[in-house]
Amino acid sequence: MRKSIFAALALALSCDAAGANALHLNPTQPTSVANMVTFGRTTIPIGYYDYCQRYADRCDRPASGQIVELTRELWNDIIQTNDDVNTSVAPLTDNEIFGVEERWEYPKNVGDCEDYALEKRKRLNQRGIPLGALSMTVGRDANGGGHAVLTVITDRGDFVLDNVEQRVLLWKDAELYFLKRQSQHDPNTWVSLVSG
Repeated sequence: MRKSIFAALALALSCDAAGANALHLNPTQPTSVANMVTFGRTTIPIGYYDYCQRYADRCDRPASGQIVELTRELWNDIIQTNDDVNTSVAPLTDNEIFGVEERWEYPKNVGDCEDYALEKRKRLNQRGIPLGALSMTVGRDANGGGHAVLTVITDRGDFVLDNVEQRVLLWKDAELYFLKRQSQHDPNTWVSLVSG
């Protein structure tokens, strides 16, 4: 089982075919890089700002370890965490849960996309992955709707943990148009993933 997981990872990392990735959604990102390129500071999503107003202690923690070595053990932790959260939380919108347009929260048994990402970030940080390598990331899905995911920044590339995709994918293979994410240096600073 472990060999097949690592074989799948190796395949994902070496896959360059245009039909096998979603680079068409991210035209300003270089095609030859494993890690996304950032293009300077940008605005903080209102949902994250509100979250930090309610939970200052969660947002006051400093980032450390801006990139992690992707070992077999870490890959298994990432896969397991993604699967555990995706299967234990039922998808509902913030309007359905809280009666508001946007609210970031750790999910109990239901949640919106950013809630899944927050929970995955919390669990992976508890497993020893530094916050600097766990970036909340926002963008647009293939249909143009707003979407949030967790990005794990590794020495083998940026991997996306998504609540609507059961597989953990290299960023290039995710059907997302990435807009911004937390800075690796400071989780309360956000950086653009789009040039210009």
